[in-house]
Amino acid sequence: MTAELPEYYFRIRENGAVVFRIDTENRQQRIEMDQIAVINIRNGEVKPHGQRTLTEADKAEIARWMDARKDLLAQRDIDDIHRAVDYLNLTTQWAQSKASEEQLEEVTDRLLMAMHDLRSVLVRKKADRLKGG
Repeated sequence: MTAELPEYYFRIRENGAVVFRIDTENRQQRIEMDQIAVINIRNGEVKPHGQRTLTEADKAEIARWMDARKDLLAQRDIDDIHRAVDYLNLTTQWAQSKASEEQLEEVTDRLLMAMHDLRSVLVRKKADRLKGG
């Protein structure tokens, strides 16, 4: 039972990935991963590995991967924010019903400062949107 391997493999790293071309057409029939580039998702930079020149197919696959990765990271960002709203609600419930005086003393000032900072940013951004609209 054999599975067809993809032509490219993207090893995720912070801010991007290392791109490999997969090769199984060799004498040992082993999977060989030939590094072809390093990409930076934040600035869109693609650096060919060594003296390599990327083919149009390489460039197209890298561009497709970068677009898909940006979409995935954007989805994760908003999902994290939705989770943060849930955590705020759970924290409120905890503070109201379960927290001891010592626990509240430990976290109250930090929570209040973080919430004040968040509120300030949200109010300013909301005002900016209302002015623009």
